Amino acid sequence: MAKDAEPAAKGGNAGGMKAGGLMPFIVISISYLLYTITDGGVRMIVLLHAYTKGFTAMEVAVMFTLYELAGVVTNIAAGMLGDRWGIRWTLLVGLTLQICGLGMLMGWQDAWDKPTAIVYVTLAQMLCGIAKDLTKLGGKTVTKLVTPDEKQSRLFKLVSLLTGWKNALKGVGYFLGAALIASSDAYGYFIALGAMLGLVLLAYPWAIFGLDSRLGTATKTPATLRQILFNKNYNLNTLSLARTFLFGSRDLWFEVPLPYYLRDATYGLGLRREVVGAFLALYIIVYGQMQSYTPQLVIGPLRQSPPNKYAAVLWAACLIPVTLLLGSATTFAPAFAERDVPGMLGYLICGIAAFAIVFAINSSVHSYLVVRYADGDKVATSVGFYYMANAFGRLVGTLMSGALYSYVSPNTTLGFAACMWASTGFCFLSGAVMVFCHDGASGLRCGPCATLIHGDGSDEAQTQQQNSAPTGGVPTKV
Repeated sequence: MAKDAEPAAKGGNAGGMKAGGLMPFIVISISYLLYTITDGGVRMIVLLHAYTKGFTAMEVAVMFTLYELAGVVTNIAAGMLGDRWGIRWTLLVGLTLQICGLGMLMGWQDAWDKPTAIVYVTLAQMLCGIAKDLTKLGGKTVTKLVTPDEKQSRLFKLVSLLTGWKNALKGVGYFLGAALIASSDAYGYFIALGAMLGLVLLAYPWAIFGLDSRLGTATKTPATLRQILFNKNYNLNTLSLARTFLFGSRDLWFEVPLPYYLRDATYGLGLRREVVGAFLALYIIVYGQMQSYTPQLVIGPLRQSPPNKYAAVLWAACLIPVTLLLGSATTFAPAFAERDVPGMLGYLICGIAAFAIVFAINSSVHSYLVVRYADGDKVATSVGFYYMANAFGRLVGTLMSGALYSYVSPNTTLGFAACMWASTGFCFLSGAVMVFCHDGASGLRCGPCATLIHGDGSDEAQTQQQNSAPTGGVPTKV
């Protein structure tokens, strides 16, 4: 690693490992992807165990509150710590906290009353939430560090590949967690958590022995908390707000209402635990693989590579008809009114599959734009700020989903429909916010022959100036 790290340091990118330094990308990806299986698995283990114990959707949403809230705080702290101590440090701390969180969940007692269990599980989930964002920082940051600034198309492909496989393996975790907890009524919960602990331990050697301690550290003065929260990177701030609404739109129905509705035998589909896990896993895997191949299958053929703000607006708008269809079907379709389970399942599979594909394109475009807009010397801090907004959107979506599903109507079908209507509004806001980005110089194409918006290059200089402007007196670069 020393040979790889030395040229990068000389080039003013300490631990940066630009072109020719793919080893950090491989090492971090392996650790990150192993961890990701446990992240999806724990989600399903906690949710299905809580459903079996009679907790409501709102109570489970509260259990996940600190998991999501921790992401808001951790992403900022992780960015600063990454600038100072490097990605290796944040990755190892994240893996350690995941083990602590899993250990706490092992102590969940059947004899506890609901308030005690909610507090205990919420605190355990907080540790898992901190772990997720510390670990994710390395996975998202290293793509920028190993890619030369002039290789933007390569950067888009690397980001899409890693993000796509991360979500595919998270889907594997969803199914694995559900299948293991269903394997035994008495011990399934502990078997599932034990398997997750084993996967985290497998990730440790890669992080300990395969990374240079300087990887990801800032060569100049690390940014302060004030400079991060009040940064002058206009495009990054705008994208972060759009990301808040984008991920809020998904978590308004996916994380808690959907599995509860699939399990509900009165108004919902009444599916078994392992089938619910497989359903959610399939969504995550389709979503993840679509992210991996977005550059080749969608953005490339449509001549939208590398994407800009217009691509983000277009694909956010494409989500709106999908959520409108699902909201209308669950509200008005006879299949849901009469609880025709095959018909309900048909609507949900078609609508959710369409959402997964379009949402994956949105997420892939956003994931590329954040590393493009990030200040090159403080990429960990920039990515941390962006994922803080991501976590805030998930937090708002999760809490709103629990409230809507639990309290809109005793008929949970109408509660699920309300989640879909709210999701539609968040999709609209995500696209509307991106309109204000200064990143439309290349316009928008839709294939080799169709130009939807002509770019005149007028905002290119302004974009470069805003992305490279000093932040609180600390010099930055793109």
